[in-house]
Amino acid sequence: MMSTETSPRLKGYYNETIVPALMKQFNYSSVMQVPKLLKITINQTVGDAVNDKKLIDNAAEELTLITGQKPSVILAKRSVSNFKLREGMPIAVKVTLRKVMMYEFLERFVSVALPRVRDFRGINDKGFDGRGNYSLGIKEQIIFPEINLDKINRIMGMDISFVTTAKTDAEALALLKAFGLPFKNQNKNN
Repeated sequence: MMSTETSPRLKGYYNETIVPALMKQFNYSSVMQVPKLLKITINQTVGDAVNDKKLIDNAAEELTLITGQKPSVILAKRSVSNFKLREGMPIAVKVTLRKVMMYEFLERFVSVALPRVRDFRGINDKGFDGRGNYSLGIKEQIIFPEINLDKINRIMGMDISFVTTAKTDAEALALLKAFGLPFKNQNKNN
């Protein structure tokens, strides 16, 4: 565990720069009204794990390298005969990052991983859910520098969700833009 004195750079940036900017932009009367980033969840579904059980282990190992936290294995809730899926079979891995780990992942994601996406022109601003949360999909796990290209056996994608305390999508968009997420339509305000 990290000590409190090695606080992530983005947390300090949030307190010193983002909070005053959002208070001015949305005319908040209290600092407590300013939206915060609560958690980041990373989910990787492995559909072919029905046939090959090692794929779940490989996905869990890669997600551990990317996030620095051991993922939990998600089991199928019901059987689906068309997919040869039985209830209780492992089908996905998931990590929930909070506090220090969340800020460190966000910083690496924005500054290192996203620029490595092929033909990258920004992330889509259509992934908001109406309640201030944002989700996006990554097509390849190899954009993260922690992944060794020689050791992967298949390219897999993942879903990343940013959960905020924002009440509206406009507030969440302003918060995530302030954290440095490069949205495609920068001039548009949702």
